Amino acid sequence: MSEIMGYGVCRLSVVPVRREARDQSEMITQLLFGDHYKVLDESNDHKWLQIRVYFDGYEGWIDQLQHKGIEKDYFDQINKLDLKISTEITAGILYKKKLVHIVLGSVLPISSTELFDLQEQFAFNGDSKNLGLKYHFEQMKQVALQYLHVPYLWGGKTPFGIDCSGFTQQVFRISGYKLKRDACEQFTQGEKVPDLDMANPGDLVFFKNKEGKINHVGILLEDSKIIHASGKVRLDFLDEKGIFNEELGKYTHDLIGLRRILSG
Repeated sequence: MSEIMGYGVCRLSVVPVRREARDQSEMITQLLFGDHYKVLDESNDHKWLQIRVYFDGYEGWIDQLQHKGIEKDYFDQINKLDLKISTEITAGILYKKKLVHIVLGSVLPISSTELFDLQEQFAFNGDSKNLGLKYHFEQMKQVALQYLHVPYLWGGKTPFGIDCSGFTQQVFRISGYKLKRDACEQFTQGEKVPDLDMANPGDLVFFKNKEGKINHVGILLEDSKIIHASGKVRLDFLDEKGIFNEELGKYTHDLIGLRRILSG
């Protein structure tokens, strides 16, 4: 472990984070370009690193070949800065004069502050916004609609595969808000909305399985509609019972509660 940097940053388009230190283990989340993390441990065969993602505290294992080590000072500096986040489905960034294709929601090491001592060379001409700039509902809705029809992928966070809580986390992150990774964690955030009649567009809507445990989340839109990732990112109808899928002609998810994250 002595040769491994204690901190890292993702410098590839997408990196799978696995539950265990092996390729066959399930993917539980992903790192996108610009996500940074702390290294917690190393596997006995030195092929895998256990990491904790800075943004949401999620822990898992990445292939050491996909690790880019950084110094603690650089890690701390990134934490304090209002960096940019990509708002395009796909874009290109020049990293050390080589093109890297990045996806919607990637964090760009670009800051307006002169105190940012850039340790790496970058060039980016795509569309982006400041991470700290908070969107209102209409702006957030446009972000969410960019993911429409993206296929469901367990652990996914990209426009080419995403799960339900990865979808809500990414939409809110691009919109300037911080959500945890899993639906059950997101259910502890923000303000409780007593019932659907008191809900506002932009509220998070949560659903339960037969055991009463939270297993799904989506974003409330206007006109009793919800956008969520189930098979694909889709629009469905919502009422006090849950999500009604018109294509299937039945309810697919049972409502358990709502939370308000958006300010104003």
